[in-house]
Amino acid sequence: MFQSVYPSDLTTFTVQQLMLCIMTSIVLGMMVAYVHTIRNTYTRSFVVTVAILPLLVQAVIMLVNGNLGTGMAVLGAFSLVRFRSVAGGSREITSIFWSMAIGLATGMGYVAYIFFISAVVGICSLLFYRSNVLFRPAPEERVLKISIPEDLDYPGLFDDLFHLYTKETTLTTVKTTTMGSIYELRYQLILKENQNEKQFIDEIRVRNGNLPVMLGNVAMNRETL
Repeated sequence: MFQSVYPSDLTTFTVQQLMLCIMTSIVLGMMVAYVHTIRNTYTRSFVVTVAILPLLVQAVIMLVNGNLGTGMAVLGAFSLVRFRSVAGGSREITSIFWSMAIGLATGMGYVAYIFFISAVVGICSLLFYRSNVLFRPAPEERVLKISIPEDLDYPGLFDDLFHLYTKETTLTTVKTTTMGSIYELRYQLILKENQNEKQFIDEIRVRNGNLPVMLGNVAMNRETL
C-alpha cells in the first residue's frame, strides 16, 4: 500500500505516474496552507509559498534521482537565501517542514504514505487549534496607562482597585510629561473575569482628577517570513 509509484531508479517513470505525484503535491500543499490559516495571523505570500513548496521540493528530489542527501543539500542552500535573516514562529516552521515532507515523499513516489501522514497531521492540527485539548487559553494581558498630577502620591493609590478588578498587576514604568506637571504610570495587568472595564476606568478617573486613562492590549511583536 505504501510502496512508491515510481521505479526504483526514478529514470523510467510514466507521465501518468508523474502527474499523480504532481497533483498530490498541489492538493496536499493547499491542505497545509488551509491548516496554517486556522486561528492564525498570516500573509498571503506565505500561504502561497507553503502551497507550492511541495511541488518545488518534489522537482528537486526528482532532478537528483531520488538522492535525499543531495536533494536536501540543494534545498538547504535555497532556503538560506530567503530564511537566513528572519526567524519564523512555530506555526510557520511547522508548515514549512510539513510542506517539505510532502515534497520529499512525492518526489520519491510515496503518494499513499504521504496522504495518510498528512491526513493524520491535518486532523491533529485541527483538533488542537480549534479546541483546548492540550492547553487552556492563557489569560489575556492588558496594559493600563494612568495620568496623575505631580502632587499626587501614586504608590498604593490604586491598590484596592487592582485587588478588586485584577488577578495580578505590575507597575512597569513611571515617566513625567507636560514639563513635569503630569506623571504617567504604566501597568501590565490581567483583569478578572466578568469585570466591568468601564466601571474600573471610571473609578480610576475619580482618583486621578479625571486625567487621561488608557486600557488596551499588550502589543505583540510578531515575526513574519
